[in-house]
Amino acid sequence: MTKPVVVVLFGGRSSEHSISSATAGGVLRAIDRDRFRVIPVGITRDGAFVLEDDDPDKFALIPDALPEVRDNGTRVRLPDSTLSREWTVTDAEGTRSLGDVDVVLPILHGRFGEDGTVQGLLELLGIPYAGGGVLMSAIGMNKHVTKQVLRAANVPVVPWVAVTRADLARDRALWERRIRALDLPVFVKPNEAGSSVGVTKVSQWDDLDAALDTAFAEDGLVLIEKAIVGREVECGVLPGRDGGPVRVSVAGEIVVTGREFYDFEAKYLGAAGVELVCPADLRDGELAEMQRIAAQAFEAIGGQGLARVDFFYTGTEFYVNEVNTMPGFTPISMFPTCWIASGLSYPDLISDLLDAALAKA
Repeated sequence: MTKPVVVVLFGGRSSEHSISSATAGGVLRAIDRDRFRVIPVGITRDGAFVLEDDDPDKFALIPDALPEVRDNGTRVRLPDSTLSREWTVTDAEGTRSLGDVDVVLPILHGRFGEDGTVQGLLELLGIPYAGGGVLMSAIGMNKHVTKQVLRAANVPVVPWVAVTRADLARDRALWERRIRALDLPVFVKPNEAGSSVGVTKVSQWDDLDAALDTAFAEDGLVLIEKAIVGREVECGVLPGRDGGPVRVSVAGEIVVTGREFYDFEAKYLGAAGVELVCPADLRDGELAEMQRIAAQAFEAIGGQGLARVDFFYTGTEFYVNEVNTMPGFTPISMFPTCWIASGLSYPDLISDLLDAALAKA
C-alpha cells in the first residue's frame, strides 16, 4: 500500500515559534516512517512557507540557540482549489511537485496556527488535518472566551477579570476595584498567548502596572486571575475511538519549589526550581473526578483532536486553569508524558492523531 503523505507544519508567526520548531524535532524523530511519508514544511516568523530539512537534530531545544525556521529561499505552495491535493515547491531551480498530501499535522503554537487561522485555510482547500477544528482552536486560544464557555457548561474555572487599555483609560477606578476584589496574589497574562509568554505573578499592587505592560505587549486583552493556592496538575485528552467515550490520561503534576511559577524558562529551558511528576500522587477518587472534569471541558469547547487540561487542585476542588488545544509536544512535554504513563507511546500518540484525521477525510 502507498503510505499516507503527512505535512508536518511548524514554526509560525507567534512568540512560540521556537517551541513549535522544537516540537517538530520531536515529531520528526518519532513519527512512524513505516506508515507515513513525511514532508516537513516550516513557516518563518514572516509567514513564508518553506521546505525544511527532514532532520530532527536541526530543531533540538538548546537554551543558547533556540531552533528557528529560517528563510532558505524555497516557497511551498498549497493547492489552488479543492480539486487537487498536490503541493509544490519553488526554488532557484524552478518549481517541482511534492506530490499529493493526505493529511497535515499543524504543530503550531500560539497565534496564526493554534487559533483556527491555519485550520481555516486547510478547511477552505479541503485538506484533512490533525487536531481541533476552526471553532475549537479559536475558543481554546482565547482564554477569556474559554472561561466563559466552561463556566456556562458548569466547569469550575479560576476567577478572573479581562481588561483592555481602553477600559483602563475610560474608568481606571472601576477596573482597579474589580481587579483588587480578586485579592493578592494574582497572575496577569495575555489573553491569546501560550508557553507562559508575557505572564507575571503580582504579589503587591505596586507591581500591577508593570505586569499589565508586559502582558499588553503580547495582546490587546489581558486577564488578571486569582492565584489559587493548591497543586498544579494536568492531563491529556483525546477523542474516543469508534464512537467511544473521550479518553483522558493519568495526571501529571508540576511541583514548583524555587520559582514564582512554571514560567517559560522552567517549561522549556531546564531552569531549576521545578519538578515534573507523572503520574501525580492522587487518590483514585481524585483522579476520577479530575478526568471527569477534563472530559467535560474538552467536549464543551468542541471535543476534537487533542487537548491538555490544566488544573489547580486545592485538596477539595479542581479548578480548570486552561484548555490547550495544541499543547507542548516535545518528548518531555507534559502532554505526551501523561499519555506515555497511560500506556500510549510517543510514536503511537502521533499515529493516533493522524489516523483520526485520515478517518475524517
